[in-house]
Amino acid sequence: MGRFGAGLPAIGDSQQLFMLNGVAKLKDTGRMAIIQNGSPLFKGDAGSGESNIRGYLLENDWLEAIIQIPNDMFYNTGIATYIWIVSKDKSAERAGKVQLIDASKCFVKRRKSLGNKRNEFTAECIALIAKAYNEFAEGVYEDGALVVESKIKANEDFKYSKVVVEQPVCDEDSKPILKKGKPTADTSKRDTETIPWNEEIDAYMEKNVYPYAPDAWIDEKKTKIGYEIPFTREFYKYVAPRKSEDIYANLQALNAQEELLMAKIMGR
Repeated sequence: MGRFGAGLPAIGDSQQLFMLNGVAKLKDTGRMAIIQNGSPLFKGDAGSGESNIRGYLLENDWLEAIIQIPNDMFYNTGIATYIWIVSKDKSAERAGKVQLIDASKCFVKRRKSLGNKRNEFTAECIALIAKAYNEFAEGVYEDGALVVESKIKANEDFKYSKVVVEQPVCDEDSKPILKKGKPTADTSKRDTETIPWNEEIDAYMEKNVYPYAPDAWIDEKKTKIGYEIPFTREFYKYVAPRKSEDIYANLQALNAQEELLMAKIMGR
C-alpha cells in the first residue's frame, strides 16, 4: 500500500494526508505526534476517505493517544486543536486501546495577547499532561486551577456499521406489494442507522427499528463500516438548567434595579 492507499480526504482539508505521510515514514518502532483541528476526528461518513484513514490507524493499532489542547494557543487561530500520537510499537498495556486526554482547561493566560494566542502552557501544565499520559488510567488530574482528564477506550469503540433500512411499497390495504416473491422497497421511506460495532445488529433493530416499522429490513449489500472519534461527547458534562423560579427571581431583581436607576436619572 502506498502512502495514501488507506484513503483520500475531501479536497480542501489535507490534514490527514500529512498524517499518512508521517506514518509511512515511521520505522516499525517509530512514534510521531501531529497537531490537527477537530475535523479529522469525525469528518466523513462511513466508507469515505476520512473514515477509512481513521480505520487504517485503528485497525493497525497504531493510534496511541489524542490530546485536546486549549483554544487560543496559536498566533493565527483560536479553534480547538488536538495532538494525535501515533505509534507502531505500542506497549503491551496500550495494545488495542486509545487514550483520550482532555487538556483544554490546562493553561495560563498570557499577560499580552499575540494575535489569537491568548493562552499558553507552563512547565506545570506540561507536567500534568505528561502525568496523565504516563499513568495511562482513567481519572482527573489537578494542580491548583489546572485540570486534565483521561479516558481509556477500546479501538472498536470508534467503529460502527452504517446500514440502509428499507420499507416495502404497500397497497391500499397496507399489504406489501411483492415482486418475484419479494417486497419492493419504497425509496421514499429509505433510512439509515448507525450501529456501534460492539452491538449486535439484529438486537439493535429489534429494539430501535422493528417496533416502529415491523416490515422493515436491512439491504445488506449497502452496509458500510465507518470509524469516528467523538472526542467532545466522551468528555461532555451535563449541566442542569437553572430552575424557572430562580430565573424569575433574578428578573425581578433586575427590574427593581432598573426602576431605581430610572428614578435617579429622572430626578425622582
